[in-house]
Amino acid sequence: IARAELKEEQSIDLIGKNEVYGDTRHEVNVYVKVFTNSPFLVCMDLALSQERIIDPNYLWVGPDGTDLQGQGHVNLTETGKLMVMGFRVSMSGAYTCTLSHKVIETTTQEETEMVEAYKFMVYAYREADHAYQVSVRFNTTHCRLKNNGLFVEKLYKILNNTISHLTCHITDSSYKCHSLRTPKNGLQYELFVNFLVNPFAPGWEEVCHKVPYDCEDVTNGRVRQAAELIGKFFHQLRHILKYESHAVPTIQYVDNSFSMTPIDSCRPGFGKNHHTHQNCASCCVVCGPGTYSPNNEVMCRTCARPLVRIYGAKSCY
Repeated sequence: IARAELKEEQSIDLIGKNEVYGDTRHEVNVYVKVFTNSPFLVCMDLALSQERIIDPNYLWVGPDGTDLQGQGHVNLTETGKLMVMGFRVSMSGAYTCTLSHKVIETTTQEETEMVEAYKFMVYAYREADHAYQVSVRFNTTHCRLKNNGLFVEKLYKILNNTISHLTCHITDSSYKCHSLRTPKNGLQYELFVNFLVNPFAPGWEEVCHKVPYDCEDVTNGRVRQAAELIGKFFHQLRHILKYESHAVPTIQYVDNSFSMTPIDSCRPGFGKNHHTHQNCASCCVVCGPGTYSPNNEVMCRTCARPLVRIYGAKSCY
């Protein structure tokens, strides 16, 4: 659920304990799935955590600059670990911690006050929403045939009925008829049919309300099922048109022409960025200040004038 960018030697420690250590040399990026709890952010680096620390004192400050001690949405342990609970988009940003502690010289017993600062950049993320782009071809007797349009219309109707119980539907549908000259069969005509299997059919929100918190896991599961059903349909259609149809149909499925490609999209206010968020490249990460995403594209756009100072902006104003 939580992902962090860290050095190799840290990764084993982190996975076992759900902890992310700070680093005085640079900020540490941490990714928290919306509505879940963050891992524990540890107010020290890995090396320091192996030592005895005398009179440690921890000060955690949130993205808005306020002291996090006693805040309701955080779990702050007496050993300086911070967990942000029920993570929301607005909780994204810089979490900084100052650790002060004493070092006592063994021979002189002289005390020295040491201060270290750690910065964690914590980002809300969501899983990408999936849809499936399908393309399939059919032989027809001629491109000017009125039946072509009726056939494609009927096909969409059948497919929509097949997946409607999953609150998925066919969108962005189109078809074109092309004439093809083939080496063996001379001139032929083919319908090139394209459509998207989309998980947001009317009523999908109601299905979501039955699920606590975020919905994309359920939505992605449903659209995967819908895509599998459509794959099965074309597999059977080939069989029916080839072996079970007594009259030769004027429109026939082209063998092995069915192909399906997953297409990712992000909800408004989120986007993917392989450069900035290398450790969460497949995630839809909240758009940072100065950027926005108004729709279901995969990238956050940059504002012409960076008026936006918030995370997760859907417009520049």
